[in-house]
Amino acid sequence: MKSLSTQERNAGVESSKCVKVRVMQTADRASFDGVTIALHWTTVVLVLVLLTTALLHAQSHNDPTKALLLRIHQSVGVAVWMTTAFRLVWRLTNAKLPPFPDDMARLHRVFVQISEYCLYALLLIQPTTGLIATITRGRSFVLFWWDIPSLTPHYPTLQIVLLSLHRIGAWTLIALVTGHAVMALIHYFVLRDKVLQRMAPIVGMQRGLDKLSLRARVQISRGGFHARARRQTTWVRGRRLVFGLPTFEK
Repeated sequence: MKSLSTQERNAGVESSKCVKVRVMQTADRASFDGVTIALHWTTVVLVLVLLTTALLHAQSHNDPTKALLLRIHQSVGVAVWMTTAFRLVWRLTNAKLPPFPDDMARLHRVFVQISEYCLYALLLIQPTTGLIATITRGRSFVLFWWDIPSLTPHYPTLQIVLLSLHRIGAWTLIALVTGHAVMALIHYFVLRDKVLQRMAPIVGMQRGLDKLSLRARVQISRGGFHARARRQTTWVRGRRLVFGLPTFEK
């Protein structure tokens, strides 16, 4: 077989680059801005640490371990409060918020917005009730690497009320976070829309590349493209391109 001409090779490279650029631009248009995405996933990690330390603290019977877990829990709680506060400020000033999908019902949009506002509220209320409950013990405590002296006398009744509210808020937060995650997975695997990709653009790019690869394989299988497609694909891989050409000519 004759090797491909320089013109054909250049055309193949340009075609692949154009397709890759189109996939990236589509993902960018459908996603939140980078700061919002970073704050979102930072919050996810912090909340998982909060829940894990709370669970381990409740099950532990070793006093030094319980003290260490409580210290981590309290410090991460303050970090969650600060991250959420900054996230709200960013959302109201510079955040890029993509619109809802056109086919999403109005009632569905209202439900999503309410659950989102409830999550923001809990991420601010939970650390607040926990910190005030700690202060009302009337003892010194540790946040991060700082020793905080006793700030108030001991208020046992107020402390019990605050701890009860903190537990109720924790279970409510678990329910909302679980529902949020389940709905994101349903949108991705069942509805197959771009809701999850808005907060995780890399997922959208991977799905776009998979579709292009499938389209290329379908075009090859139709006949009349075997030899040329195979030569072009081999040559493109030689140039370290991520995927083969999506279209082929007879």
